[in-house]
Amino acid sequence: MALQQQFEEAVAASKTLSSKPDNDVLLQLYSLYKQATEGDINIEPPANMFDFVGKAKYDAWNNLKGKGKEEAMQQYVDLVNKLKG
Repeated sequence: MALQQQFEEAVAASKTLSSKPDNDVLLQLYSLYKQATEGDINIEPPANMFDFVGKAKYDAWNNLKGKGKEEAMQQYVDLVNKLKG
């Protein structure tokens, strides 16, 4: 099965997990998804210093800068499979 198809299935599966992952795992899923679909971060950091969620999301995605889209897709698929397991 092609990686793109596995990735799309993992994205769908991530929305139907039996239990909600903790915030760290959710940030991992978010950042891997963004890196796989958009590449390196392309937004400005949140201007509001009290936007803790926005800052955490920004930092998580920014930490993946330079990671290839295919690598991010594979890591996303692996993480979702681990969560389903």
